[in-house]
Amino acid sequence: MEWTRGPTIGVGATATVSIATSTSGDLFAVKSAELSRSKFLQKEQHFLSKLSSPHIIQYMGFEITHEFNNQPMYNLFMEYVPAGTISDELKRHGGSFTESKIKSYTHQILQGLNYLHLNGLVHCDIKGQNILMGRDGLKIADLGCARLAEHGGDTVFSGTPVFMAPEVVSGEEQGFPADIWALGCTVIEMATGSPPWPEVNDPVSALYRIGFSSDVPEFPRWFSETAKDLLSKCLKRDWRERWTAKELLQHPFFEELNCGKSDEFGENSPKTVLDQDFWDSSMEVEAPLNLTHIDSSPSDSPSERFNRLIGSDSNLPNWTCDEDWVTIRSNNGIEESKKFQEQSKNMDTEEKRLALVHLLPCCSKQRH
Repeated sequence: MEWTRGPTIGVGATATVSIATSTSGDLFAVKSAELSRSKFLQKEQHFLSKLSSPHIIQYMGFEITHEFNNQPMYNLFMEYVPAGTISDELKRHGGSFTESKIKSYTHQILQGLNYLHLNGLVHCDIKGQNILMGRDGLKIADLGCARLAEHGGDTVFSGTPVFMAPEVVSGEEQGFPADIWALGCTVIEMATGSPPWPEVNDPVSALYRIGFSSDVPEFPRWFSETAKDLLSKCLKRDWRERWTAKELLQHPFFEELNCGKSDEFGENSPKTVLDQDFWDSSMEVEAPLNLTHIDSSPSDSPSERFNRLIGSDSNLPNWTCDEDWVTIRSNNGIEESKKFQEQSKNMDTEEKRLALVHLLPCCSKQRH
């Protein structure tokens, strides 16, 4: 792909992010590192290339180039999100979000985490700086620290210290529950504008307190009781007692967001019986799916889609105009159809619709 590197928009510990432009004029983000130092970037490319979810940053490819004194560079291409991160959004809004906004944002992050966990991936570095403000919702980014949960024998753990779970700091475990702890810390960040443990300035003291005391981060005092209860489910010091992402999505804190969604399929209910991606991804929901789980995540509920299909009276078809209809199935229903056409001439719209309900089993028709 022919492309041109633009201005730098971010600098991390292992890579630099720039805006890039393709020859067709499309903007995208390119994350670059020297090839000899691109281990984490190559791992991120490996994971992103196998993921497909509106809650995860979109992968667009990779390329090795020779720039900057002919130095080989590894470049990862991703969608460009101009609004920046949750941390950027906090600065624009005075350092704190309302509980209503926190509820919406946390629900979206959980959807992304649930998708990653279904695919056997632990993110390992959930925090405000790694959650992007996409036009169609939040997107989890920066999978450079991610790891497969099945590789539990790894002894090198990663992440941002003040967002680390106690079992990570003590060197015991870094699995799905560690992401849930970090989510709780991110909720506190969204409420206060600061990372958890703000009173601890010494990193060593902070890590000791996280890993070897009985303390948990202080909850925002102005939170509602249900919001505090959600945090309590995230910030259990014993990782075995923390709720999973799937369980948290059903927490009473999100009751109004979950209202009207199917109990069996939730937000991932199929739009049609031909929605093959949904059925393929729903066969195994409890075990890791080897990075094959597809997240369709329609934003509207089944009841809303049904209401759109029904429509208003103004959108009803012209029942008396035969030119607008074609027969798609007939089973001894020709005579019934002719009888209906004769009887319907003096009916109003509602009467015709009710009469058609009784006719449909023997003669189904569809608009052009």
